[in-house]
Amino acid sequence: MGRFLAIVMLGSVAIAQLSSADAKSAQNAGAQSVSISGSASGVPASLPPIPLGKSTVIGGAIHDVDPVRDQFTLKVFGGRRMKILFDERTRFYRDGTRTPLRDLRPDNHASVETVLDGTNIFALSIHTLSRSPQGECQGQVLKYDPGTGELTVSDALSHGPIKLRVPAGTSVLRVGQAAFSSANSGPSDLVKGALISVEFESDNKGRGVARQISILASPGSAFVFSGNIAFLDLHAHTLVMVDPRDDKSYRIFFDPARLPVVHHLQEGAHVIVTANFDGSRYVASTITVND
Repeated sequence: MGRFLAIVMLGSVAIAQLSSADAKSAQNAGAQSVSISGSASGVPASLPPIPLGKSTVIGGAIHDVDPVRDQFTLKVFGGRRMKILFDERTRFYRDGTRTPLRDLRPDNHASVETVLDGTNIFALSIHTLSRSPQGECQGQVLKYDPGTGELTVSDALSHGPIKLRVPAGTSVLRVGQAAFSSANSGPSDLVKGALISVEFESDNKGRGVARQISILASPGSAFVFSGNIAFLDLHAHTLVMVDPRDDKSYRIFFDPARLPVVHHLQEGAHVIVTANFDGSRYVASTITVND
């Protein structure tokens, strides 16, 4: 399972599927590609290192560029407005040509590679384009109308719903663990609560159109995770573990009354967890400690 997700967690929602070091390679935006500015080369010593974490490419229109506060607003295709920060670490391109950041202006066609910097969204690179850009989002299905093809997703990064059109024939596939991905998949998997990743582009009216949808988890599906406990909160009945098979972290809830073994857990312990996705979070059914 995978691309969203910041990570990024939606509170109690199990979108803690973040890759700590696996910055996503550039998405093709027309004839040009979006490159990751992960290198700190040339960054002034007064600035901190570029934030680590999984990057996400967002397509939209740039508004309200404020060079004093080093921020601008991105109107996401199919979604809401997002405030994005930038500074000397940000790389700016116009149709693939490196351009001074001081030349950043409002533009209707832009792809912005972003990463979470604490609670803020930071631009790793900004690409303004002559043609409509592409983007991606990861979140949970709020609503899908197969008649109109309208899909509403609660996106982790934009902190609000994004509406996309799903044309007939759009690829909808389950991904991740074999037991889950081997099952039949298709638009019928777009049920409320399903955890998905969507690659999309804008049409000539600025609306988001899905190109490919990956189903990461669906309500009622079971998963087996194996790895070390990175965080443990017995009061909140929560643990976060990193599974080395996909190098992603997962937030898992447990019931101490049903699983007394949790009282003996420690951070760093290697565990095998069987969990069910209930449409909002992963809930452990068994936890086994590997000595």
